[in-house]
Amino acid sequence: MGVIAAVLFAIAFLIHGTGTSTNVWFDPTSLLYAGLCCLALHLLGVGTGWYSRPRRRR
Repeated sequence: MGVIAAVLFAIAFLIHGTGTSTNVWFDPTSLLYAGLCCLALHLLGVGTGWYSRPRRRR
């Protein structure tokens, strides 16, 4: 999720920097909010991939 947030921030930065006219869904502000949402989920531990299962006892 952290990598997705970084990619969304980079795309928003490029769109804003070039002044490209885009659809509402790809507006830099919308991408910023999506990136912040992904960053918040990453900080909560969602999508980290480091889930350890409890071992079975024999």
